[in-house]
Amino acid sequence: METWEAWLTIAVACTLLVGLALRIAATDLLALFCLGILVFVQNITGSTALPTPEQAVAGFGNQGLITIALLFAVVAGLECTGGTELATGWFLNKAKNLTTAQARLFIPVAVLSGFLNNTPVVVALMPVVNDLAKRISASTSRLLLPLSYAAILGGMCTLIGTSTNLIIADLNAQAIVSGNIAKPTPLHFFSPAAVGIPATIIGLIYMMVASRWLLPERRPAVSVSDDPRQYTVEMQVDPTGPLVGRSIEEAGLRHLPGLYIAEIQREDGIIAAAKPNERLRPDDVLILVGALESVVDLRKIRGLTIPDNQARKLEVPAWRRTLVEAVVSTRCGLLGKTIREGRFRSHYNAAVVAVARGDKRLTGKLGDVRLEVGDVLLLEASPSFLHRRRESRDFFLVSAVEQGTVRRPEKAWISITILLLMVLAATTTGISILTAALLAAVAMVGFRCCTTGEARRSVDWSVLIVIGAAIGIGMAMEQSQAAQGIAMGLLGIAGENPMLTLAAVYLATMLCTELITNNAAAVLMFPIALETATGLDADPTPFVIAVMIAASASFITPFGYQTNLMVYGVGGYRFYDYVRFGLPLSIIVFMVTMLIVPQVWPL
Repeated sequence: METWEAWLTIAVACTLLVGLALRIAATDLLALFCLGILVFVQNITGSTALPTPEQAVAGFGNQGLITIALLFAVVAGLECTGGTELATGWFLNKAKNLTTAQARLFIPVAVLSGFLNNTPVVVALMPVVNDLAKRISASTSRLLLPLSYAAILGGMCTLIGTSTNLIIADLNAQAIVSGNIAKPTPLHFFSPAAVGIPATIIGLIYMMVASRWLLPERRPAVSVSDDPRQYTVEMQVDPTGPLVGRSIEEAGLRHLPGLYIAEIQREDGIIAAAKPNERLRPDDVLILVGALESVVDLRKIRGLTIPDNQARKLEVPAWRRTLVEAVVSTRCGLLGKTIREGRFRSHYNAAVVAVARGDKRLTGKLGDVRLEVGDVLLLEASPSFLHRRRESRDFFLVSAVEQGTVRRPEKAWISITILLLMVLAATTTGISILTAALLAAVAMVGFRCCTTGEARRSVDWSVLIVIGAAIGIGMAMEQSQAAQGIAMGLLGIAGENPMLTLAAVYLATMLCTELITNNAAAVLMFPIALETATGLDADPTPFVIAVMIAASASFITPFGYQTNLMVYGVGGYRFYDYVRFGLPLSIIVFMVTMLIVPQVWPL
């Protein structure tokens, strides 16, 4: 590294690393600031070793970044219909504690990631992880980062598990055709599995054991149970739903924080203080008490409906409804009347979902509650209700509920079908994952699995900004030859020893991956690996496999791999969480590679 541009790029990359570690500013602001330094210097100096403004922002039009944005919209369709819970609930709902939850989550994720692109797998399961963490009373920080790592490990096992493996396989095939490989060995579908499967098994065991000590238990400053309002909510067991015959505990009704079942009402009488092993019967009416967030989560459980089909009688389709909080005023025309007597639904075109009266617990069915001044009503209504009633004298305050989207369970199978078709199209046909994701996002909106507004709001723009800026910084590492200088320096240390050279190739690729993303590291290190094998007069296959594994093995920084960035903000992680939890995993994968590669492909 003899150029000042290379040293400047390394300094900027280190600045980003330190900034992320110390959390001195928002991640997207830090990434844009560092990218801006490089663009500013290039504008002043005109250096060709640094990216021009056009090149720097090209990352924001990157196919992978756009694909991620579209996948957010696809996941919005799954979330709004309850498709993710339908597909995974039968398996994940049986988790009783953190260990069983991790085993039931990580193993299927690793297996699926071997045959599907691991990015959509992580995106689709992130909402499920949030609900799973609540059921087992654990922090999502104990599950999200290991979820990303499990997907990365599983993706190492086949050529289609990650885009990195596909890129290297393509480069290897081109090198064979062009005659650049003296001892050609084509890569087949399971070529990386010899290393990937043992690394995945050991890695999953490590994560399930070490996450208790190496990952933080981060919880919000104000918990759900701290909400002083205690909503009384009435739900009915759908006679054709999956909860019939299940116990209260098996149905997941005991693990929502700050929520409990006050009573179960049946035709043959009332059961007070329902026991965990009490079996649910068709048309049971459950009277529950809890905080707002738990009431919203309760509505995600399949098999529970609003009694008497009040919501279905609204003059507005489910996909256009939302949850609204309204505080009853002194001028409300229904004061002193029960919700049923006042015909609340007909009067306001809104269905009462729950009622809160300070810290008091209301008894009986919601329809029998007599409205008083200050009662807080949780309503299912159209968005127009907000505009009509904000000026109304009947309510002191009307506001939309965050994450208050009304589920459309009747479209759950449609959303799952769309997701499966997207995956099949991307993996078994010539259609790119970008095209498949675009068609799936359009289909989700077209079939009303989600609205355009819900799809738009689901996109995490900060993640996309960080990815786009990281691609620009990675381009600077490549153009300034900073990454190549670091890689060649490591290779120079190895000398003529084949094992040391293999280790150096792996470590150089791993370092580049953490600095400039996995795909860029693969493209950069592949020719270096071929040149190294040629210089040693050795079979290049072990070096190619080492690059393939190392380019995917990004566990130490949040921006080395897309899925690591996705969970960074959602899980509330800090930069050193990745180092502390990911460094041992990187060492494990490195050691497995060094032990197995020479045995399968002799040097």
